[in-house]
Amino acid sequence: MNHSEGCGCPHIHGVKCEVTNCVYNNQKEYCTAKEIKVGPSYASSSTDTICATFKPE
Repeated sequence: MNHSEGCGCPHIHGVKCEVTNCVYNNQKEYCTAKEIKVGPSYASSSTDTICATFKPE
């Protein structure tokens, strides 16, 4: 995959993001980070998870 960091760059195919105030959101609900990290490792449902890649605009 060819990903560049920041808005306006190619997005990660299949990874949608509803966090519109993240620098990696391309305003079309796609993530443009070159990789993502989701945690914590002890999560037992989607409500327990966080995106550690999030960076505010």
